[in-house]
Amino acid sequence: MAEITQWAFPEGLQPDPKEIDFDLESALDSAVLLRAEIPEDAFTAQILGTERVGNGMVIGENGLILTIGYLITEAEPLWITTNRGGAVAGYPIAFDFATGFGLVQPLGRLDAPPLRRGSASQVREDSDVVVLGHGGRDHTLKAKLIAKREFAGYWEYLLDEALFTAPAHPQWGGSGLLARDGRLIGIGSLLVQEKIGENSVQGNMFVPVDLLEPILDDMLRQGCSGRAPRPWLGVYFVESEGKLAVGGLARGGPAEQAGLRRGDTLVAVAGRRVEGLADALRGIWQLGSAGVTVPVSVGRRGGVMQLDIRSADRNDFLKRPRMH
Repeated sequence: MAEITQWAFPEGLQPDPKEIDFDLESALDSAVLLRAEIPEDAFTAQILGTERVGNGMVIGENGLILTIGYLITEAEPLWITTNRGGAVAGYPIAFDFATGFGLVQPLGRLDAPPLRRGSASQVREDSDVVVLGHGGRDHTLKAKLIAKREFAGYWEYLLDEALFTAPAHPQWGGSGLLARDGRLIGIGSLLVQEKIGENSVQGNMFVPVDLLEPILDDMLRQGCSGRAPRPWLGVYFVESEGKLAVGGLARGGPAEQAGLRRGDTLVAVAGRRVEGLADALRGIWQLGSAGVTVPVSVGRRGGVMQLDIRSADRNDFLKRPRMH
């Protein structure tokens, strides 16, 4: 744990309680540390590792925790540590692929107050925000909301509007993004490079908490959003020089089984030429839900070939969490 806890932001980068409009000490105690162990034979073990550590934000009176889903996917066991030194086991009750959100329920009393949730739609670009991490004020950063825009992820992930902040928090996974009034407006997902004017700076990408509200009840009841699962191909895409290349394939996934190869380029989906990753994903998803056949045109060795990929539900490849 030393590498996680024994560091601090310079005081000038930490939020000043006199400059914000909420009880900072209470908010700090809403951030918990999540430590997940993943079986070596789990589907995501090779990609995301077998030991994952990140943040979670308490959002419910019963200790319900909102985090980013990749931290808890296929986790067993899962441990929660509070700022006040308490440690309890947790159970990953839900993960939604479309948003990336995960929910954890503590299996014991959690001495941590819940955060109020706000709306990212009410926060403008260039607004002051706070990036909240477990570990108290030392691990909490004052930042700016520098952009609100579309984000497409190479692992078949797309947000119509993601939140981007700078400077970067080094432990972004599951960190909380707070507006000036202390309400939670986003959950940390990535470290990114962003342009501010002529300069490139490191920042973080956050998933807007607004996306949680329509699916929260279903996630609590069913462990998923309740929406029909999107078709998944098992492709890791790379955009380069105007082309959408296959950078990798999920082992045993639909694309690999259909004969797609690393280095191929995706030219068209269902006969329509694709213009970038976001366009390709929307084209795939509009064909139907998981299980639909996705016809693709693929560039290989100077020629173009046709493949029919029988899509799948990504969740079917994952280990189910067990209650111990």
